[in-house]
Amino acid sequence: MLRPHPFRAPSEGGETVCYSGDLVVQDEEGFFSFVGRSDAMIKSSGYRISPTEVEEAVMATGLFRQVAIIGVPDAFAGQKVHAVAIPAAAPVDVKAALRKVAEILPPFMVPREIEMVDALPVTANGKIDYKELVRQRAEHAGA
Repeated sequence: MLRPHPFRAPSEGGETVCYSGDLVVQDEEGFFSFVGRSDAMIKSSGYRISPTEVEEAVMATGLFRQVAIIGVPDAFAGQKVHAVAIPAAAPVDVKAALRKVAEILPPFMVPREIEMVDALPVTANGKIDYKELVRQRAEHAGA
C-alpha cells in the first residue's frame, strides 16, 4: 500500500512510501534484513517477538522436520510463545530441545512448550495455516 512519508510532509520533501507489512532492520552498511510480518508478531510481556526468528532457532536444533510458532493467550503475559512441531525422528526430548533453543535466543523468545503433531494445517497454497493453528488451540483451550 502506498502512503505519504510518515515523518515528512510532501511539501518538506517527503516521498511516497510502500507499507508492505514486513518488518526489517537496517545494518551499518545500509542493507535491510527481513525480520517478520507485522501482523504475525507475538506480543508477550511487552516484547514484540518474530515467529520466524523463533522458528529458525527451533529448526537449528536439528530435531524437527517442520515447526510453526504462534502466540497463544496468556493471562499474565498477554500471549506466550508456543511451538507446534513435527519431529524429525521420534522420540524428541522436548526439555533438551528447549535448552538448545535457549542457547540461541533470549529467554523471552523461547517457547514455553513444544507441542508435537503428525502434520501442520496448510492453506490452499501449501503454506502453514497459522490462523487455523491459533483457532484450533483456542478451541481446545475453551473445551
